[in-house]
Amino acid sequence: MRHLLMHALICTLLGTGATPLGAGAWLQPTGRGFASTTTRLSWAQEQTVQNWPRAELRYDTFYLEYGASRRLTFGTDLGRSISGGGKAVGFVRFALLGTGPLRIAGELGLGQIEGVRALRPGLSVGVGLEQGWLNADLLAEIREAEGTDYKLDLTLGVRLPKKTRLILQLQSGAPQGDSPFARLASSVVLPLRRRLQIEIGASQGLTGDDSSGLFMGLWSEF
Repeated sequence: MRHLLMHALICTLLGTGATPLGAGAWLQPTGRGFASTTTRLSWAQEQTVQNWPRAELRYDTFYLEYGASRRLTFGTDLGRSISGGGKAVGFVRFALLGTGPLRIAGELGLGQIEGVRALRPGLSVGVGLEQGWLNADLLAEIREAEGTDYKLDLTLGVRLPKKTRLILQLQSGAPQGDSPFARLASSVVLPLRRRLQIEIGASQGLTGDDSSGLFMGLWSEF
């Protein structure tokens, strides 16, 4: 009986392999794409309430993926780097393990970070769950004569009825010459139209980051 219960639990967790729309270990289907644009606002934690009408920091991001083949996805990542500077990176993601609930993908990006040429290798590992997904993204941003910054994001996504998603993410990084940081971000994704969704969320620094933030973005499938 115990073995039967364990087998049922595993089948429930890994059953349908529900996946996220973009990023992570899942590649885009051939000829399909995903794009998102997000605005992020943040305040110092000790002054969030009194200063909420005037954000201390605002930045915008743009992210695009397109499935070139079953095993290759090309993309563009514009926004803010691990160190906090501006970034513009083009990348290719390739499947290392592309079938079943467990997915593994490698990534190689090239572009500019804070105006300096940069190489960005990465590795993503994901597990599809019946009602969501788990994903880990590890990236290194290697800049000429500037050293290397590292980033690790752990994501739990939950699919709810009516195409609603809940996302909980632990974001961490180790910038060159600066203290490591970790922050928690949570959001809800709601459908607007058939291929258009809105994401609304908040973030809170845990260590090495004394900010609180809000963000809102649009997701589009094409």
